Amino acid sequence: MIEIAIPGSASLRIEHLVLDYNGTLARDGVPLPRATELLERLGESVQVHIVTADTFGTAREKLAGIGSDLVVLHCKEQDRAKLEYAEQLGIDRTVCIGNGRNDLLMIKEALLGIVVVQEEGACSQTLFHADIVCKSIVDALELLIHPRRLAATLRNG
Repeated sequence: MIEIAIPGSASLRIEHLVLDYNGTLARDGVPLPRATELLERLGESVQVHIVTADTFGTAREKLAGIGSDLVVLHCKEQDRAKLEYAEQLGIDRTVCIGNGRNDLLMIKEALLGIVVVQEEGACSQTLFHADIVCKSIVDALELLIHPRRLAATLRNG
């Protein structure tokens, strides 16, 4: 678990990290540089879950050996499926990271919702409902590894 004191606000107790794959953790089906290394490091403190439609069909192969749960969704309502997955984990103990419209509901309801704006861009509605916006997955994951950065962003006092 990661516990982060936020000045002027409630502390965050994070047990789960739920991420989208393509557009968030990977580009064109290939994990972005340093992303898997940072996920492995975070996996020592929280349970990592990757929830994806796996557009390119490479997620299982590319994530082999990383201590994470991989869920491939084949349903039409992926936004609802991602939210329901995060709710089963305990949405009040979960950080969700994504960039697409199908990430909107989980990001909106999560303890902490983070949108990354990389080469694929980000859905403006999802961006609007995020707690934090980062320019890369590396920046987003490093916020969790270096909690003082996260506290500085979210502080209210």
